[in-house]
Amino acid sequence: MKYTLKNSFFITGVILLLSCTNNTAQVISDPPVGSENESSETKAKQFKGAISNGMKGDSLFFRVSADGKKLQDLTFKGYWRCAGKLEQQRGVGPEGSFNIVNGKASGHISDPPNGGSTAWRFDIDATISGNTASGTFRMNINNLGCDTYLLKFNAVSK
Repeated sequence: MKYTLKNSFFITGVILLLSCTNNTAQVISDPPVGSENESSETKAKQFKGAISNGMKGDSLFFRVSADGKKLQDLTFKGYWRCAGKLEQQRGVGPEGSFNIVNGKASGHISDPPNGGSTAWRFDIDATISGNTASGTFRMNINNLGCDTYLLKFNAVSK
């Protein structure tokens, strides 16, 4: 289930501060899963990744579309620093998707798309091969001093 930041009051003080803006980053209570009606041949692959250089328990979730052309439903669960304090995100990610070209997804998504001083920025550089993926991820809000810094992940599909 997804909630926009405007409607979310249970994550952190930063989220509450951001609730006054028009940000559209998503707070996600559970990582997305494919429809049970999809056949195994057309089902998007759900990936779960462990972060190797972050806090214990940090994780990254995403789906690769059935055609292998989109990395979507990117979700980070873990810790980041906000204004010098360590804060937990229980599941947050952008609304958009990343294109996959030749097994690589690279780029950023800003929420809101036109940016702004409190825009969320999600960066990914991933290599996807079959049921495995690896790469880097970063999530930040520059003007508020919130940052995961560059995180390394390895992921496998379920």
